[in-house]
Amino acid sequence: MADSDETTGAMSDGLQVELFHPESDREPGDTNIQALGFDIHPVVFPVALLIIGAFIALTILGPRVGLDVAGAYTWLFNFIGENFGWFYLLAVNIFIVVLLFFAFSKYGKIKIGGVQAEKEFSDFSWMAMLFSAGMGIGLMFFSVSEPLYYFQNVPGFFGAEAGTGAAASAAMAQTFFHWGFHPWAVYGLVGLGLAFFSFNRGLPLTFRSIFWPLLGERIYGWPGHLIDLVTVFATLFGLATSLGLGVAQVNTGLSYVGGDLLGLVSIPNTPLVQVLLIAGITGIATLSVAAGLDGGVKRLSTINLYLMFALLGFLLIAGPTVFILGTWVEGLGVYFNNILALGFFRGTLAPGGGTVTAWTVFYWGWWIAWSPFVGMFIARISKGRTVREFVLGVLVLPAMFSTIWLSTFGGSALFNSLVGNGAALATYNDLGQTVAMFAMLEQFPLGAISGILATLLVITFFVTSSDSGSLVVDHLTSGGKHDVPKVQRIFWAITEGLVAAILLYGGGLTALQTAAITTGLPFAVILCLMCYTVYLGLSNEYEILESEEFAETIEELSDRENVDVVTSGDEMVTDIREGDDPASSD
Repeated sequence: MADSDETTGAMSDGLQVELFHPESDREPGDTNIQALGFDIHPVVFPVALLIIGAFIALTILGPRVGLDVAGAYTWLFNFIGENFGWFYLLAVNIFIVVLLFFAFSKYGKIKIGGVQAEKEFSDFSWMAMLFSAGMGIGLMFFSVSEPLYYFQNVPGFFGAEAGTGAAASAAMAQTFFHWGFHPWAVYGLVGLGLAFFSFNRGLPLTFRSIFWPLLGERIYGWPGHLIDLVTVFATLFGLATSLGLGVAQVNTGLSYVGGDLLGLVSIPNTPLVQVLLIAGITGIATLSVAAGLDGGVKRLSTINLYLMFALLGFLLIAGPTVFILGTWVEGLGVYFNNILALGFFRGTLAPGGGTVTAWTVFYWGWWIAWSPFVGMFIARISKGRTVREFVLGVLVLPAMFSTIWLSTFGGSALFNSLVGNGAALATYNDLGQTVAMFAMLEQFPLGAISGILATLLVITFFVTSSDSGSLVVDHLTSGGKHDVPKVQRIFWAITEGLVAAILLYGGGLTALQTAAITTGLPFAVILCLMCYTVYLGLSNEYEILESEEFAETIEELSDRENVDVVTSGDEMVTDIREGDDPASSD
């Protein structure tokens, strides 16, 4: 049986190469330099290191020689937001339409990796890694603070009175909008493009490969190098700034839970403590990365998801259960009723629109800037799934789970504000976003225990984001190879933590976060172009699958080797094996 499987796999791979791979003598990483345990691209790796070093030096040393670096970053971000916010909103809506078209059209049956590709991970493991890499840490940070903010500063779109039930309903709908289908459409488009061109076309697992239909062999030259270098910049600095800014929540959690709730020694909230936390998180992430995708990242992501379910289940039971469920249903109703208008609402014509557009444009720029990192990681773990399965899995399930999470935590905070003593809102106003989650948990039974669990969950989210991000940078700087040396994985995990620690200690994280978000503008243009290149790729694949040549090749291989090359789940190839007209299989 094993020999038969191996034969089938070899035949499938050969068929994929023969009929679907582009006519090129290039292979991923064929010009790499291999030395000292590294396997690196000769241009992308060293130039990326130079850019990283130069940017750190400019951000840290610039103010000391009279350069207003922070002011320049802030001006750039404000300029992009004010003049191109409309483009962000329009582009993300286009991504949703394009993804749904791919899923429900004839292209939805195409399998990532070829007609015989096997799933590398179970559905549960796949979903666990999706959540952990996508936006888990963001949900921890904003699930309480964002609804509380909108409760007091109602978005102009809804026109409700602050502090009322109508304001709470608007707050949940607006939060659902920012964490629902739109961000996952950005990730899904990038993930689908990378997965298709890498696994179906045999091209490098890097951003440059998506542009093969337009650039051809030039993706291996400087046009491709520039694309990958921008991607490395956005990925590494996006992760480093989030790691550096996010440890503030971990530090606050340890200080708040240890000192205020348990009455133990309070951990000081200082840059030195946060640098030590970064060192610890980086150390754990390094061990996970060294263990590889299957042994480290998947296992840690699964543990992470179990912790999420534990905290979610606890609050659903210990918190205001009926209120939470009602908040979820009502929030979904308002969200779905206004999703189209919210998706295009810029605030240009509506008084008071500045609050919501400031948040929305910020989020859209952030999701787009992060899309190379999350999209590439999703691509890496999605081989063997059909386009339809991929799109529905990435677009719908995480978005709906996010609404349940936001209803549970944000709804509990709103319950405390509307019905309870209002302590969560008061603490949020006094101490800021980092303590909002812990202040809310304190209002319900076993607040100290749930606070400890929340702190642990924040840490595990950081670790999974760090190690998955390190794997992505590995792919980018190794010429798109699917497997990179352990030494190289460890190098990037440590580099990411080191960059975050240096910038945190030097006071340059906030400015750099703003700079990272501005990369969303050029990426938005690139993603719009990607809609077209992915369409060209899927269209070409479908034509080959429906061709007489493909049907004859399948029949010839089956007769010659006496091996069933058709999986029961692939209706397209099953139709061909049964002798039907290929054109009628759609």
